[in-house]
Order: sequence, then structure tokens, then C-alpha cells
Amino acid sequence: MNISKEILDEVALSEKEYKLIVQQLGREPNEVELGMFGSLWSEHCGYKHSKPLLKLLPSRSKNVLVSPGEENAGVVDIGDGQAAVMKIESHNHPSAIDPYQGAATAAGGVIRDIFTMGARPIALLNSLRFGPLTESNNRYLFNGVLGGLADYGNCLGIPGVGGEVFFADKYTGNPLVNGLCLGICEKGKLVKARASGEDNLLMLVGAATGRDGIYGASGLASRTFEDEPETKSVVPAGNPSLEKLLIEACLELAQTDWIVGMQDLGAAGLTSAAVETAARGEGGVEIDVSKVSRREEGMTPCEVMLSESQERMLVIVKRGCKEEVKALFDRWRLHCDIIGRVTNTGLAVVKEEGKVVAEIPVNLLVSPPLYRQRSKKPAWLEELQSLDVSIVPDLKPRQCNSVLLRLLASPNIASRECIYRRYDYQAMGNTVVPPGGDAAVLRINGTKKGISLAVDGNGRYCYADPFLGGVIAVAEAARNLVCSGAEPLAITDCLNFGNPEKADVYYQLKECIKGMARACRELRIPVISGNVSLYNESKGEAIYPTPVVAMLGIVENINRHCTTSFKKEGDLVFLLGVSFPLASSSQPRFHRGYNGLGASEYLELVHGLVRGKPGIDLDMEKRVQRCCLEAIKRGFIKSAHDCSEGGLLVAIAESCICGDIGFKGESWKVPARRTSSLAGEKGRLDSAFFGEHQSQIVVSMSGDSAVKLTKVARKWQVPLTLLGRVGGKRLVVEGYIDLPLAKATRAWRDGLKR
Repeated sequence: MNISKEILDEVALSEKEYKLIVQQLGREPNEVELGMFGSLWSEHCGYKHSKPLLKLLPSRSKNVLVSPGEENAGVVDIGDGQAAVMKIESHNHPSAIDPYQGAATAAGGVIRDIFTMGARPIALLNSLRFGPLTESNNRYLFNGVLGGLADYGNCLGIPGVGGEVFFADKYTGNPLVNGLCLGICEKGKLVKARASGEDNLLMLVGAATGRDGIYGASGLASRTFEDEPETKSVVPAGNPSLEKLLIEACLELAQTDWIVGMQDLGAAGLTSAAVETAARGEGGVEIDVSKVSRREEGMTPCEVMLSESQERMLVIVKRGCKEEVKALFDRWRLHCDIIGRVTNTGLAVVKEEGKVVAEIPVNLLVSPPLYRQRSKKPAWLEELQSLDVSIVPDLKPRQCNSVLLRLLASPNIASRECIYRRYDYQAMGNTVVPPGGDAAVLRINGTKKGISLAVDGNGRYCYADPFLGGVIAVAEAARNLVCSGAEPLAITDCLNFGNPEKADVYYQLKECIKGMARACRELRIPVISGNVSLYNESKGEAIYPTPVVAMLGIVENINRHCTTSFKKEGDLVFLLGVSFPLASSSQPRFHRGYNGLGASEYLELVHGLVRGKPGIDLDMEKRVQRCCLEAIKRGFIKSAHDCSEGGLLVAIAESCICGDIGFKGESWKVPARRTSSLAGEKGRLDSAFFGEHQSQIVVSMSGDSAVKLTKVARKWQVPLTLLGRVGGKRLVVEGYIDLPLAKATRAWRDGLKR
């Protein structure tokens, strides 16, 4: 075997993998074949390090119609003869190179995953990570990514209804751009991504093929940025106007019986589209690249097969239906070519002008080696998790005002209005709860029901404790849906990690997935689709391990949905779940001695520390969610807001700000001297007010509903604490906090803009 390391590096194959290819193929691959192996055996397409771990995630329930890996996206039954189709994808490395086009094509790609299955896209959400905006390059990436996402979605008329963004040094130079699309279709009209039926035709429709993103799947997505982000690989450019035509044409085509299946051309382009559909159809394909329309001269067969030019679809057309399908695409002013046929040989054959330039068994191309590494907790993590809170000075009552204002203005807590105002979140006219709350809510036309969507994932938690961070990512997404009045139904996830060949990164990946799986089983929420993005490192340093969980829920009665804002003067405010020892607490308790300060926003912002561990009691979490959801469904809860980054006082302040009405807390007695249930530590103001305890929801209601809530809380064995009353124009906790609401509002609204 005479092949250079430089060539193998270009296609992201190891020498060991190359030897395996030669052994299984029975010969050395040529240039086209090597490029096809490199792409389909890449981490992006082949999931070499993650596939064994992903099997830990539960993916079955009575509502699941399509599970992970079966098709382009997951599908879940939402009743009334309808199905929801959803998927989240990443475009991290391309966005680091060209933030605008990298993000735009992220949106375009995940949208194609949805309509290729015959579902109309109805909503977009994004989960984003950047380095601190105090650095100019991070601001450049931030603005470029937001522009690309917003422009593409707005042009298509698909509302951007929600999302999240987080800032930390670990994401400098390697931003995370995760995009979700949700679609709706008739349950019996799903289109498969399969090539079957001998001599059925392969039709390529949409944009002409250029040299965009060649080796993108194997190069960009399967290697780290060692020094500077690569620039030799061209990030594909998106054309949303063309994608709009593709959406309408493909959705119309899906209503006919002229096709066997459809597949979009994303990572690895024609190679992955043709080979993966052939694998699902248990057959083969034969392609003549000379029949592929091109926009650049002199393209080689390898370049045609690996091009990632956007806005292209592969359609498997039934014999005898070519003219009908072509006429449909002509009517939508879309160019199409017959480029090959389906065979029963089990081979992927590529020709140029009738000459065979590649011939590989399909099953070999889609069967990369899978790697299972030993997993051991790294020594540095032990030190990171140790946090002696006695060395951290507690707050004095007079400091509470200023700390609350600092937290409200923190980029990780402050209003995201300057982001989501770029999106046309009212497009299509079905948005009931727009961006800015715990979850987005959309009505389902023709029914009384609604869909709720949320996306969550705290990389700092996962860095401090990968297992618990994975648990909390699932739990918080579910809690956000519950606060909107929705029953959680299904998850799509995006797992963003560093180089899995490093022992500590593999440990993080494995433990995060185990934590997510534990929470999914406990809360009975299946994972129906997802994406893995590895090798997220810049200059040798990995990002925070960041599992992003996007969750779908159903609001049975759209008129009973709930929002975060306090509503009316005199309403009572209660805390559901774990509490500090207030005088008015019916069942004061903390979760197993956990003080809420570990890996918190408060600890990093005020003390410059990323230390300690997050914590969660899954049994309590489940009961708190059940309690809150029952109360909302019964109609006596006016607002619900989960406590997350920043803790209890931040949650109360956000409910005040969103409702433009104040709050007064009375008789809050936080023990500062006697020993409480805080793992033997003395009671602390910072823990009580700004600790991120999980399993907490702030709710409000009229005074005459308090008895009803007490009964529901008792039924679910959930601690219930009276916090105070809604009213006035100040945020007051006697003895600790006294702020004009306008001042808190300015800090929160202007924090990210500043």
C-alpha cells in the first residue's frame, strides 16, 4: 500500500482504517472511492465514536412513528391524524469559517431534512454558543451567525420561534450553531428516504453542482482546528429563494404516487444521498456523473460525488413516471436531471461517460469501524468538583440589590430580544407564545391543541459533572415545556463535544449520554432523532461538553397555555419544589445537601469560579413537573416560570419584568447562623437567592386558588412555599432586596446589547 499520510489526512482516514478498506475491498481504492469512504466513514456521517453510546438513549414509545437513524428526521404521532417531524443539526465548523453562510446553510439543511419526508416546515429554533462578546472576533461570529440564520428563515417564511444562547471562553474560536426545524404532515403521507425497485430512476433536482464544501463531512466535521480555522474548504453558499421553490414542489410531489422516496443532499452530497438511500432500500445504485448539471468547468467525478452544493434533492422516481415528475418540477421552474438508476446488485457504481470510476458494496460504505474506548474519570475533574464554600464569602444583605442587577445584566441571563427581533416569529400566523419565555407555543390548525417547543443545555454543568449535566439538560427542557402547559412528548438532541480520541473528552461524551438516558427513562420521554458534532476544539482546547436537548410537547387545550409573566395586582406567588427554609415553607428542604452554587452563573460572575457540581433530584423533578402541569390544566395557574440560571430571585425578577408589575416578598427568613440542611454548611444568602437548585417553579394565581394548589401539591408530595404577592412597581424582599422595577428592567433588557 503506497499512499501518503497527507492524502489520508485530507479525507480524514487513519492508516488503520485505510488498511481495513483495502482488506474488505480486496484492492486499493481509487481517488473517487477513497473520497467516498472518507466521507461516509467520517464522524459526521458514520458516527464512529458515538453510535455505540447512542444506543443507550431510549427511543420507543406508543407515539413514536420513526426512530433515530431510520429516516432523515424523527416522527411522532400528535393525534388528529397528524404527525410532527423534527430534527436538530449542527454547523459548527463551517460557521467558524464563514459565520453567515455557515449558519444559513445550517438552516437550509435541517429544513430539507423535514420537507424531504413530506412534512411542511412550521417552526425553527436555534441553540448557539459563542466566546465572550468583549472580543471582536466573537462579535463578528455572533453577528454573522445571527444574520445567516434569520435571513434564511425569514426568506422562506418559516417563523423562528425560540432558542437559547450561552457565552463562555471555551467557545472562543469554535462557536456552536445548532438549528432545529419542526414540520407537520398527515400521518399516512410520510415519504421514505429509500432507493428501491430495480430500474427506478435517480433524479437530481435543484441547484447546479459546484465545488462547494468538498471534503466538508470528512474534513471540517471530523477534525479539530489546530491553529486557525481551515480556509481551503469552501463553505457552501445558500439560496433560500431556490429552497422555497423546492419546498413547495417536493410537498406537492409527496402527495402523488410517482416516487419511491426522496433524500436531500447535505454532508457528503451525492455520495451520502445515493448510498444511504440504497442501504435503506437494501439495493444498489448506478450513477453517471456526466449527467449531473454543473456550474463550474473541469469538475472531476470525485468533486461531483462529494460536492456539498446546497438546495439539491435526490428523488427516486418510479419507472414510467419520469415525464410527470419532470413536468411538476418544470412548473416550479426547477431544473432536474436523470442521473442514474436503482439496481439490485448491492453496489454503488459511479460512471463517467459510461466508464466505471467507482464500484463499492453499499454495505461496506455504510459500515465504518466503531470505536469503544475505556472510560475513566479524569484526575483534573476531581479537583474541579471540589468546592469548599466556606472559602467563598457569603453575601451580606446590603449586597443583594447589586448582585441581582449584575446577574440580570449577565449575557447568559439578560433579554435575548436583540436576537429574536431579527426573526419573523409571527410568520404563518400560528405563534401563540413568541420567543422570550420558557418555551414557544404554536397552535395546530384545525384543532384545539398546540405545540410547545424548548431547547436547553448547560455546557458549564456538563463540564463540572458530565452525568448530572446530561440529566439536567433533559430535565430543564421538560420543565420549560411543562411551564407552558405542555405534556413533553419527544426529544431531538445535538451532542457537541471535543476530540473523542482523547480520554477525558470520551469520558464526557459517555457520561453525558448516560445522564440523558437516565433522565429520559425517568421522565418517559423518547429521543426520536439527533446529531453528533465532535472534534470541536480550537488551538488544542475543547469546548465545554454541550449536549443540546430540543423537546416537543403538546398543549391539549391551547386556551389553557401558560406564560412566565406575572398578571395581576394582588396575586399570590408560590414556589413549587425544593426550597430554602422560609418561615412560610410547608415542607422546607434542600436536595440531599446540595447548595446550588456549584457551576452556577453566580459563582462565575461574582467570584470568577467554575467549580463544584450541579445537582438534581430526579424523583422530585418528576413530581414537581406533574404537579405544575396538573395545576395549569385545571386552569388556576396564571403564570409559571422555572428557576434555572441565576436561581430563584432571577426567576422572580424575570416574571416581574415580563409582566411589567412588581413583587413583594414578606417574612423571608434565611438562616445565616444556624446549621441548615445545606450539607452541614451554615445557611447562606447566595445559595438561597442565587443557587441553581433545579426542580423549582415559580407560579402565581389569585388568592382564592391557593387551597386548590395546596391540594395538588399534597397529592404529588411537592414542597410548596408562599413567596409573596404581585403588585406595585418595585421588586422587594424585606430586609434583602428593594429595587425599582424600571431599574431591574433596564439591566435585563440592555445587558446583552451592551
